[in-house]
Amino acid sequence: MSGRLSGKRALVTGASSGIGSACVKRFSAEGARVAGLDVTQPAGDLPLAVFELADVRDEAQVKRAVEAIDEALGGIDCVINAAGVAGGTLAHELDLAEWRRVLDINLTGTFLVAKHAIAAMLRRKRPGSIVNLGSVYGLEGGESSAAYNASKGGVVLLTRNLALDYGPHRIRTNAICPGFIRTPMTAALSDPTFKEVADRVVQAHPLGRLGEPEEIAAAALFLCSEDASFVNGAALPVDGGYTAGKRHGISAEVMPKF
Repeated sequence: MSGRLSGKRALVTGASSGIGSACVKRFSAEGARVAGLDVTQPAGDLPLAVFELADVRDEAQVKRAVEAIDEALGGIDCVINAAGVAGGTLAHELDLAEWRRVLDINLTGTFLVAKHAIAAMLRRKRPGSIVNLGSVYGLEGGESSAAYNASKGGVVLLTRNLALDYGPHRIRTNAICPGFIRTPMTAALSDPTFKEVADRVVQAHPLGRLGEPEEIAAAALFLCSEDASFVNGAALPVDGGYTAGKRHGISAEVMPKF
């Protein structure tokens, strides 16, 4: 039985671990030929048709890798920009080099991959779908994360601009804004030293748990499928209700009666 992406060609950045790895597995299971791009080789077996080593901060490396993938696959239909890093400290203590590292990987890297993938799509005059990984912290503030939040807010607005500019060429661009997902990036929350913080993070999600990489991959699959053919410029929270609002433990009994 054919999958939802049967015959499609997909490029996934950050493919070697976490959300990127989950996207590779899900997209391949749904019939796509998948190319991976990362700064490190995958640790285990991944169903990749092509793999390119590249640093998303380096335009020459990105251009070479995207063109090689386009040639090897015979085109690119879908792009998942999952390469990213965390980075947190108070602004007055934030070293400029660290600010640039986080912005360069999360925002500039997303831009460079999208730039060269879109160019490849336009050359072949093919429709396409680009999915950029934002964050709930691209939609609202978060403590001690100035560089990370700025980078992810930039990803959301970059996504909307790409949707405006390339929608007329039948290239859709959307963002996924995950809550806290169980990946290497959030591994510190498993440290018993941070149990109280981890408990508060979990409680901030009304579903009462962290998300799984496979749940983000499922959202990316939807956005790249024909089911999302009229979705363009969206920033989709996949966050267990994290951005739905805040709970303060106020029961109906203490609310004023009208």
